[in-house]
Amino acid sequence: MRNLSVKKAVIPAAGLGTRFLPATKAIPKEMLPIVDTPTLQYIVKEAVDSGIEQILIITNQNKHCMENHFDTDFELEARLRASGKDAEADMINEIADMANIFYIRQKEPKGLGHAILCAQPFIGNEPFAVLLGDDIMVNRGGKPALRQLMEAYDDRKSTVVGVQQVDPAQTNKYGIVSPSASAPRKGRLVKLSGMVEKPEPADAPSNLAAYGRYVLAPAIFDYLESQTAGKGGEIQLTDAICRLMEREAVYAYDMEGERYDAGDKFGFIRATIDFALERDEIRPKLAEYIKKLAETL
Repeated sequence: MRNLSVKKAVIPAAGLGTRFLPATKAIPKEMLPIVDTPTLQYIVKEAVDSGIEQILIITNQNKHCMENHFDTDFELEARLRASGKDAEADMINEIADMANIFYIRQKEPKGLGHAILCAQPFIGNEPFAVLLGDDIMVNRGGKPALRQLMEAYDDRKSTVVGVQQVDPAQTNKYGIVSPSASAPRKGRLVKLSGMVEKPEPADAPSNLAAYGRYVLAPAIFDYLESQTAGKGGEIQLTDAICRLMEREAVYAYDMEGERYDAGDKFGFIRATIDFALERDEIRPKLAEYIKKLAETL
């Protein structure tokens, strides 16, 4: 794996998780488990597997358990080893050693753009990755989605937005990119002329939706600092990227892999089923249950 210029990543995880109430009254949505592994851990692993060396997680005052999960727990490890559960002890050690993880709080819920602006002291004047805490991307047998964007960034030295095609009727759920008419698409990479936050289908410039992965040039901070509130009364990253396009090129990359929206109830259940079917100790019973269930539907 060749060395790339992007070494740092930001994971915004300060949202309230209202779609998963009442569970998220006490448990951050990013810590809800897919089988037995928190959603956030899958996202951290993607960053690490892509070559990221330092990760900043944007939290709020109610999300201490994120820090605890990725920290060393000497007491738990000692009890597991005393009980002869060395495999489990090794597993929790591996989680603590996954990456160099840092934390900062977003003190006010002002939107994704504001959350990323909170990362400026950590990032400095470097390009950086953003992975949204709701989105699990899996490219079975291929490069991680973030790695694809990082390589595209190094090829173009410009901001890259991770996209995938969506049903045109669903554009009002996503940030939708507008491909440039003057620059032909090159493979999975396309130059952009704009982005629109959650447009109605009749107004959407394409069906390419931003799917929770970005590699941003440090110039984005210049625009986030002066960005006014947009849709939903929040500071939108989409708006800042559109302003950045007036200064330098911005690209979209059509990512290879499957996306699971773990912030949506159906997406969360689908991820749980798919990931469980990949587990040798669960697959036989689950497959048998699904077959029986299908007969009743």
